[in-house]
Amino acid sequence: MAAIEKIAIEVSSEVAEAYRSATETERLQIATRIGLMLRAATSNRQEAIDRLKQTMNEIGNEAAANGLTPDILESILNDP
Repeated sequence: MAAIEKIAIEVSSEVAEAYRSATETERLQIATRIGLMLRAATSNRQEAIDRLKQTMNEIGNEAAANGLTPDILESILNDP
């Protein structure tokens, strides 16, 4: 099991009051849900980065297969 750490997040005063008024069980449920949401957001971002890298590699491979060399690319990019 992963280590448990405390973090601080900014919320409205109404949300803070509702949290302070919650039972210990409710607080644990809230913490679990927030943890799951943060984990999902992080993994979704990493998946998007991985897909982008894969797409860029495919584009580079296709360009190389069609004869685009680093010298030609440099020439194209530096052409005014």
